[in-house]
Amino acid sequence: KVWGFIQAQYQKDTSDANATGGYIPPKLIAPNLDTQDAFNVNRARVGVRGTGLPLDSKVNYFLLVELGNNGITAPGGYNAALTDASITLNHIPGARIRAGMFKYPGAEEGLQAIHVFDYINFTSVTNQMLLERFPQSTDTNSPPQATPDANMAQYSRSVGAFRDVGVQVFDTFKSDSWEHSYAIMLGNGNGLNYSDNDDNKDLYLYWSSENVFGGKGGRREGLKMFAWYQDGKRTNAFDKTQEQDRTRSGLGVKYLAKPFRITAEYMKGEGMIFQGQHRPGHIFNDEEADGGYIEGGWYIPNTNFEIDLRYDTYTRGENHPTSTANDESTADTITLGTQYHFNKKTRVNVEYADRSYESDTAAAEAQQKDVAGRFAIQLTHIF
Repeated sequence: KVWGFIQAQYQKDTSDANATGGYIPPKLIAPNLDTQDAFNVNRARVGVRGTGLPLDSKVNYFLLVELGNNGITAPGGYNAALTDASITLNHIPGARIRAGMFKYPGAEEGLQAIHVFDYINFTSVTNQMLLERFPQSTDTNSPPQATPDANMAQYSRSVGAFRDVGVQVFDTFKSDSWEHSYAIMLGNGNGLNYSDNDDNKDLYLYWSSENVFGGKGGRREGLKMFAWYQDGKRTNAFDKTQEQDRTRSGLGVKYLAKPFRITAEYMKGEGMIFQGQHRPGHIFNDEEADGGYIEGGWYIPNTNFEIDLRYDTYTRGENHPTSTANDESTADTITLGTQYHFNKKTRVNVEYADRSYESDTAAAEAQQKDVAGRFAIQLTHIF
């Protein structure tokens, strides 16, 4: 079966420059980070999936290519990039086996299919702490620049896109209306890169228990509780003799029974805490960070409209172990959005995010205090 989707959007950022006229990434539109006002085809994915019929119905495959302009394609200047290429064997009861490149088990925002994601932009905690960046030895830091030629995207490699290359054992067990799922994965810890850049491997663990109310697919109704954990090491791209532990963990709950939806998740990380697209040389660190979100939706009865509201918070630089200075930075965002569903495969999202950034250090505070609201509209079609 051929499958895919297209997302086209427009975003406008209302943040002001710092006192000297400079801009940092939160004040610019990703992935190019050179303007505050942009149209974009941010995703255009096409793929094929199916089973091994007529030879073996217990074998299936999935192949997906990204053709849009986003954190996967823009850093390397690619016109297309492979995001998924996996084979799944379903021969062992209770232990399905998947091998190749695919989404690793983890946080809800990353694990959820993006074409049914209820918002246009990720929360700050997911974007900064979970959406991994991979610096190269040739990547350099860039100070705040004047727009519209800010050019703040200093990473030359694609984001990890919540994916890895490896092998996963997983399955789901049913008990009355409940479904219990587990996943154990071992991966390279090198994102969308086919090979491994060192001898270290990442371990991924996941568990969920869901009371299923009805429906199927990404809009299935139920009450789900979940927890996940990731652990690995990264080799310092700027000093290959150094390694850094990287751990991420989280737990959450999601309730969906139309006309209401509520989701809440808390996440924590240590090591390799992202410092911004303009500072690849600073990501190799042993700092701590945590954050979370609570969001809800109301499907207005007898209409095609949906109203969404989300609050998310993220704090990085907590308990800095290598400095006596307190350099914590916090981002708080309230997002109000609405969706109109033309049909089951076509919808438009409109949202406004009110953002507040602050830091305990004067230099960072001077850059972040002028971060303001962001408007976005996005059209999605699945084919």
